[in-house]
Amino acid sequence: MGKLRNYQEQIQDIVEKGINAAEEQQKKLAAKPFEYAEKLESEAREYSVKSLRKRYDGYSDNVFGQLRSLNSRLGNFAADLVAKIEKETAESAEAVSEAAEGVAKEARPVKKSTTSSDRKTTARKAPAKKASASA
Repeated sequence: MGKLRNYQEQIQDIVEKGINAAEEQQKKLAAKPFEYAEKLESEAREYSVKSLRKRYDGYSDNVFGQLRSLNSRLGNFAADLVAKIEKETAESAEAVSEAAEGVAKEARPVKKSTTSSDRKTTARKAPAKKASASA
């Protein structure tokens, strides 16, 4: 009977140690949210709602100010780019216009050199070719 009693005590000791270990772990886990809440509570007491609002507004103003600055810089960049493209387009249009004027000047003398006697010669040759082609 002494052996059974010894086994019973060992089992109870093992179960007791398990209970103690589980209780300790549960207390550690349960303490975390309370520690965070206490920390948050103490930090929240350091700031009043007005000071928090003031800080938020300051950060907000800073962020939107930076966004406006970025927008302005992008606008300046786009304006420079548009001006450059417009200048190149105007230069290209001017070059095309000058080339067209040059072609027009060259084309005018060719039309004037064609005389009525040249037209008659061309007209006479054309029917002669047709007659020989049909014969």
